Amino acid sequence: MATVVAGSLGALAGWWTPDPTADVVALLTPATFSGTARAHARLVAALGRDVEGLEAPDRASAQDPGLVARVARADAVVLVEGSALHARSVWRHTALLDALGRAELVALGEVATVLGTVMIDPRGGAPTNGLGRWAAVALTVPASPAQLARTRALLAPATALVVVGPAGIVREEAGRWSLAVATDVEVTRGAAPARLEDVGP
Repeated sequence: MATVVAGSLGALAGWWTPDPTADVVALLTPATFSGTARAHARLVAALGRDVEGLEAPDRASAQDPGLVARVARADAVVLVEGSALHARSVWRHTALLDALGRAELVALGEVATVLGTVMIDPRGGAPTNGLGRWAAVALTVPASPAQLARTRALLAPATALVVVGPAGIVREEAGRWSLAVATDVEVTRGAAPARLEDVGP
């Protein structure tokens, strides 16, 4: 299943026009602390179409059979912007995560960073355990030069660090990566620049 990672809702809205007949839902877990209703309304306005919002604020709801079934039958699931750490704590080792693993995903901002095997902790830039959707890439959002240098120094040499800024969009399918909107995307292995297209499964 493919994953689209957009640095912001504005970038996604300028690039992605879902098929009007597609069944698109929004998973609002990451926005719990900032307000799910507001995040849902912003998404609907940006895409110019109705998108059903699904609430999963805690681990109990992430095991709910009805919610899991709804995610499983959607054509695409949008993971709204918000806290990657909160999303990881809610989704990890749940039926909802199993459904997300089989879904076409569109992930916005920081929440996308939780999806890989390696996640970059937003609190200090250290690699930690993510949710395992892919292995060769660690995603992160822009940070200070010092923090990014620390992250690169701590990553395994085989892992590419992909920094997706607010204007950037990247895409992954079966472990293969491509640039959808190259602006605001930086790819490195260690301290050296790298090509995203060269990152394999």
